[in-house]
Amino acid sequence: MAKMFITIKIMPESPEIDLKILRDKAKEVSDDFGAELLDKDFIEPVAFGLNALKLIFYLDESKGSEDLADKISSIEGVSSAEVVDMRRAIG
Repeated sequence: MAKMFITIKIMPESPEIDLKILRDKAKEVSDDFGAELLDKDFIEPVAFGLNALKLIFYLDESKGSEDLADKISSIEGVSSAEVVDMRRAIG
């Protein structure tokens, strides 16, 4: 099976949610899922002090990117998690 990179945009429930804690929890979920969280993450300003967290994961495409997003969206403090980019790894 091919490997792929996916970017998941995580929206916290409020601006008071610590994005570093969300990232750590998302890493735990991804480790259990069999995906690798890459070191580079992005913070995207949304509105009124609310920021979204974009994380890049490396996983086998048979695992299903939507399944990982669903597991991340169930983390306490997460309003939503959606796959915003998906690319096959070449090489």
